[in-house]
Amino acid sequence: MKAPLKILFADDDLKYSLVVKRFLEKEGYEVTYTGNGSMALEQFPQVKPDLVLLDINMPGLNGFEVAEQIREKDKHTLIFFLSDRSDKNDRLKGFSLRGNDYLAKPFYPEELLARIRERFEMHTPESIGEELYTFGATVFNYSANELRTANSKTLITSRQADILRMLATHLHVPVSRETLLSAVWGHISYANSLALNVQISYLRKALRNDADIAIRSLVRKGYVLTNPPDKRPPAGGVPRR
Repeated sequence: MKAPLKILFADDDLKYSLVVKRFLEKEGYEVTYTGNGSMALEQFPQVKPDLVLLDINMPGLNGFEVAEQIREKDKHTLIFFLSDRSDKNDRLKGFSLRGNDYLAKPFYPEELLARIRERFEMHTPESIGEELYTFGATVFNYSANELRTANSKTLITSRQADILRMLATHLHVPVSRETLLSAVWGHISYANSLALNVQISYLRKALRNDADIAIRSLVRKGYVLTNPPDKRPPAGGVPRR
């Protein structure tokens, strides 16, 4: 029997948080609730969560500060930010801290559930097996969120892995912004469009060890993952399982 997904949930709004906690527990998830950021950091190594839900506006350590400390030690655990602030700078800061999603309050518990299921039930390694893509001198392990070029290894976020997977399966073929937003975020919005810009920037940095490949921006066409013409493989981006 598959172990339940472990969630660490930090939010100082006790009444609202207990509603969300009970909802997630009824769906079979194991939820540990804390009322502030300091307690979340204390609980993190004990709970060993698969997902951390962080309210941004907490007294003491806020959600951004908690995420920053978590990312210093853990690059893989997913982090969802929760906030009643809709400022685009907050969203961009969240993604810059390698957050995997950002939900604006108030939200329906069903919306949170849908995003959790999209992350863990549709894209887990158990369901798709090891999925590798080769382009240029790089091997991209989608299942492990890992890029290998020669002797270097770079870890990327799950969101970035989803974007790169779309580009890798369409090597040398432009992928529109709308297609990426719909496939990776689930819907098109101004905030998600800004987040896509940020994630593409991080991917370009992650791929900088391979001079033979690039993510190019195309006006009104989106993005394309490509090799220089004289170095293109006859059939690239084909997944190996």
